[in-house]
Amino acid sequence: MDGEPRCLKEWKFATILRENFRWRRRKMPDRAGATNLVAQTAVRRTVAAAVASELEGELPLQKLEEQLAELQLRSEKSHVDVSEEIATIESKIVAMREGLYRQLGIWDRIQLARHPQRPYAMDYIGRMCTEFQEIHGDRLYGDDQAMVCGPALLDGDPIMVIGQQKGRSVKENIWRNFGCPHPEGYRKALRAMKMAEKFAMPIICLIDTAGAYPGIGSEERHIGAAIAVNLREMITLAVPSVGVVIGEGGSGGALGIGVVDRLLLLENAYYSVISPEGCAAILWNDRSKAADAANSLRLTPEKLLEFSIADEIIAEPIGGAHMDHNAAAVKVKEAILRHLNELKRSHSLEGRYERYRSVGAYAIGETL
Repeated sequence: MDGEPRCLKEWKFATILRENFRWRRRKMPDRAGATNLVAQTAVRRTVAAAVASELEGELPLQKLEEQLAELQLRSEKSHVDVSEEIATIESKIVAMREGLYRQLGIWDRIQLARHPQRPYAMDYIGRMCTEFQEIHGDRLYGDDQAMVCGPALLDGDPIMVIGQQKGRSVKENIWRNFGCPHPEGYRKALRAMKMAEKFAMPIICLIDTAGAYPGIGSEERHIGAAIAVNLREMITLAVPSVGVVIGEGGSGGALGIGVVDRLLLLENAYYSVISPEGCAAILWNDRSKAADAANSLRLTPEKLLEFSIADEIIAEPIGGAHMDHNAAAVKVKEAILRHLNELKRSHSLEGRYERYRSVGAYAIGETL
C-alpha cells in the first residue's frame, strides 16, 4: 500500500475497522450495561490501533494489544479472574511502547504526525475550551470546513481559537478537504483574528495541514494572495497570539495562521517549508525518497527550537498523542496558558518583530 494515495489507505482502514467491529459485536454476549460497553470499547481501540498504524515497529506491540483485548473479553464472558495475566501483558505493552518510541527516526515521527487516530483541532478545542461558538464564512465567497474558527473560553477567559481540521472517515475527509484549506478558509481565519483584535481576545492557532489546497479553483480565488494578506496582517495584530503545531505543519498552508508571538510544537509534529514527498519529487523526481528528504529538511521540533523558529516542545503521552487524547489536551492547554500569561505581562508589537528578525542564522561577508 506504500504507493497508494492516503485517501485510499484511509478508506481501506475504515472498511477493515467497520467489518472487524461488526464481527466482534455479533460474537459478543448480548448483555446490557457496563460489561458489554467495556468489551466493545476494548475491541474498538485494539482494531483501530491495528489497522491505523503505519509504523513498522508497531506490529509486535499491536499483537500484544490484541492479546490483551481478547483476554479481557474472555474474562468478561466467562467471569474468570485473569487479572494477573492482564497485568503482565499490560506491563509488557508499556515497556515495549517506551522502548519503541524512544528510538523513533525522523520519518517515523512524521508518520506519527499523520496518524489517523491523532487528535485534531476540534478534539483539542472540545477538551480545552468551553462555550466554543464556531463562525462560518469569509463574507466574500463561502465557508471552508478545513478551517474552524470561533470565540471560546479558556479557563474562563475569552479567546479566539482558529484551527485546521481534518476528517476521520472518508466522507468527513472529503467534507474537510483532508485539512487543506481554500482561500476562503484563510480569509475566514483573518476575519476571526480581526474580531479578536476588536474585542481584545488572545488568539490561539492550532496548525495541522499538509498544505493549502493547490487546485484550480483555489488558484482562481487567489490562494497565494489570501495567505500573503494573513502574513501581513498577523504581524501587526495588537493582541497576543500562540500557535501550536499539533500534527502536520506543511508549507504556506501552515504559515497562513502561523505568524504568532509564540510557536509551540508537539514532540511528534513537524513544521516545514515543504512536505518530504514534495521535496523528494522536486530534488530527485521520486516521491519514494521522502524519508531521505525528511532527514535533510531539519523539520523536527528539536531543530526548529535550535533555529529559534519554535519556542517550546510539548511532550506527548507515551506512544504518541493518539494513544491518549485527554492527556495530550491537558499538556497542550498547560503550555498555552503558561505562554499566554507571560504575553499578557510583556506583549508588544516590537517583541513580535524582534522574534522574527532573530529567526535562523546568517553572516555578512566582507565587501570585495
